[in-house]
Amino acid sequence: MTGMSKSFDGNLVLDDVNLTVEPGQIHALLGENGAGKSTLLNILAGVLPADAGTIVFDGITYHDASINQMEAAGLSFVHQELNVINDLTVSENIFFNHELTYPLGVLKRSQMLAETQALFERFAVDINPTAKVSDLKTGQKQMLEICRALHLDAKLMILDEPTTALGNDEIDHLFALIRQLKANGKSVIFVSHKMPEIFQIADTYTVLRNGQLVSEGSIADTTPLAVTRAMVGEHRGTTAGYRQRPLGDVVLEVSSLTSDAFTGVNLKVHRGEILALTGLAGCGASELLQSMFGAFPTLSGTIEIGGKPVSGGIGAFARHGVGMLPTNRKENSVIPDVSVLENVYLAEHCLAFWPPYIVKRRELERYEPLGEMLGIRAASPDMGINSLSGGNQQKVFLARWLNTDADIMLFDNPTQGVDVGAKEDIYELILDLADKGKTIVINTLEIPEIQKVSDRCVVLYSGAVVADLPHDAINEHDVMAYATNAIDARS
Repeated sequence: MTGMSKSFDGNLVLDDVNLTVEPGQIHALLGENGAGKSTLLNILAGVLPADAGTIVFDGITYHDASINQMEAAGLSFVHQELNVINDLTVSENIFFNHELTYPLGVLKRSQMLAETQALFERFAVDINPTAKVSDLKTGQKQMLEICRALHLDAKLMILDEPTTALGNDEIDHLFALIRQLKANGKSVIFVSHKMPEIFQIADTYTVLRNGQLVSEGSIADTTPLAVTRAMVGEHRGTTAGYRQRPLGDVVLEVSSLTSDAFTGVNLKVHRGEILALTGLAGCGASELLQSMFGAFPTLSGTIEIGGKPVSGGIGAFARHGVGMLPTNRKENSVIPDVSVLENVYLAEHCLAFWPPYIVKRRELERYEPLGEMLGIRAASPDMGINSLSGGNQQKVFLARWLNTDADIMLFDNPTQGVDVGAKEDIYELILDLADKGKTIVINTLEIPEIQKVSDRCVVLYSGAVVADLPHDAINEHDVMAYATNAIDARS
């Protein structure tokens, strides 16, 4: 890719960028959220047209190629946001847009099932080809997307933040697949904000900042600190750190709460407290957080907010002052066909009974301080939400709930897919909200993140609470010991 440039609504997001990937090479594409990575890759994949620049893929020059053209040329794109079809089966997703058919369009279901099973066996993937995709866990959906790309036998595979929904064993499995592709002469563009992953798997790298190419070279010739400095423009040290604050009364209480994902959970959370939930992927922490927002069904037990039992769906919990930033933005947050501003005031107008109309001037007045506080990078609040990077979209959805003045904020993996610089901003924001009396419950797998912001850490193993640690007792060794059941607190 040579001289690639792109603007959205007058906002220059790519400025004369070059990118080179060789055969049999794993190339890391790096940069903060909003640096232009997704735009560059969407141009390469034919999702977006470039304003200027040239693409030469496998010796052939392309100008404004379509998705189908680039796919036929040998390129496959696994997006950061899941693109599976929940209402279809696993095998139907593998063959989506490439279905095997008899004359008159009748599907060759048996053959597609057999080929899917063979694909999974070849790459040691444990997913039932006949299962409905809606019944899969998030990590399985992510692996399904990767298998769909493997099925196309692409010459170049783009993996955009592929590990965010995967557990440690799944990540090891993915890296083994990537190395297998490399050994077979295939190439991979790997996008991640996790420096250990980059230096474990990549051969070469390119760093973008504010839409410009600022650094490139061999991974063997650089360091994580040097790459981070290139991403943020200067070394950004840790500015946010845990600070103790006086806590108020209990505002959120969970009693004997049980569901298909967790059992007999008891919790008390105070006003102004930051409580972290953690555990291995699939431990039930995410589902527990969702149940506190009415988004995951429970079988028994109670949830009390301000001393009053609350049940029902999302609307009931939102009316009691609960807001949630879910882990899967695309499926659970983004309203794709409207503007940034409309995405922000959506929750407010769903909850408000008066006024029964929308005054744009008033909404802009409410948006401006939120956008400034959160650092939302948008040329205009009238821009389409899909023109923003994933990290900036996440800030918009946080603004959505802050706009309702919710007293209890639930953050499910709040820094998932967020760059090293923006993470510090989010940590500081969480601490500031708690200082103002907001109650924060976060679910995260990152123990340094927990140490940095939380007053307490509740560890789950196989759906049960196995530890409730005060801030001073939170350390990586003990948390992982409980999370892996090396210490069985229930015995």
